[in-house]
Amino acid sequence: MVMTVTGKRGIEVDYIKAFLVGGAICATVQILLDKTKLLPGRIMVLLVCTGAVLGFLGLYEPFSQWAGAGATIPLLGFGNTLWKGVKEAVDEKGILGAFLGGFKASAAGISGALIFGYLASLVFKPKMKD
Repeated sequence: MVMTVTGKRGIEVDYIKAFLVGGAICATVQILLDKTKLLPGRIMVLLVCTGAVLGFLGLYEPFSQWAGAGATIPLLGFGNTLWKGVKEAVDEKGILGAFLGGFKASAAGISGALIFGYLASLVFKPKMKD
């Protein structure tokens, strides 16, 4: 384990752990793509729903605390973010929160994806696949 001047665990360990966990998630998805007839869109939905279910069961939070960005960046983390937003909004606003919470919790990520996707399309000249 790498120790810093403050005595805390080194940032290098966090990077390695995030890389390994994120890589394991991506490798699992690649195996699903290669070995099953599931389409990419269905696998993405499966990841988001799995993250939400793990959040509901209380398993995702300890996992993400341990794994760091390797767990929070992939689609599993997006599902958990949706779940947390819905849970908080339902506690505050009742049943209406079930419809509003996920959007409020994930608005920054969705907006960023749309904006950067648009900017990339301006730079790279998108075209349809044949």
